Amino acid sequence: MGSQKKRPVRLSAQDREELVRVTTTGVRGASMIMRARVLLALDVSVGDVDSKEAIAARIGVSGETLRLVAKRFAETGGDVHATIARKRRDLPPVPSPVTGEVEARLIAMACSQPPPGYARWSLRLLEKHVALAEDIPDLDHSTIGRVLKKRNCVLT
Repeated sequence: MGSQKKRPVRLSAQDREELVRVTTTGVRGASMIMRARVLLALDVSVGDVDSKEAIAARIGVSGETLRLVAKRFAETGGDVHATIARKRRDLPPVPSPVTGEVEARLIAMACSQPPPGYARWSLRLLEKHVALAEDIPDLDHSTIGRVLKKRNCVLT
């Protein structure tokens, strides 16, 4: 009963009704339904709550899941939607090295004459020449291909 003492979950009647609707309609993701069931089981506003082990066994989750859902409920300030929904990333994990300027330089290079001894540009040849250019970050041939395909640029 540690998580109930540290972070008690108190739901309003409207929140409780909405969580019941989420768990019974079955039109949501399994993890969202599971977190809604956990919140309903941890709700202290309807009376005494079972032990953590009993709740975990009844719902079919671990005690750690109960702790994490209660913690997220407390962190979101009691917002039920933010607790049961997926966390959205603010930014992509790694910023793309391809900016508008890099894209323009790459397309200009692909549209120019190929080096002597070559009839046309290939993706791997472009990759080698991009590595030699100081103002363009090193790009893989598959990244170069995606940029050219995005702009309907055909290597001929």
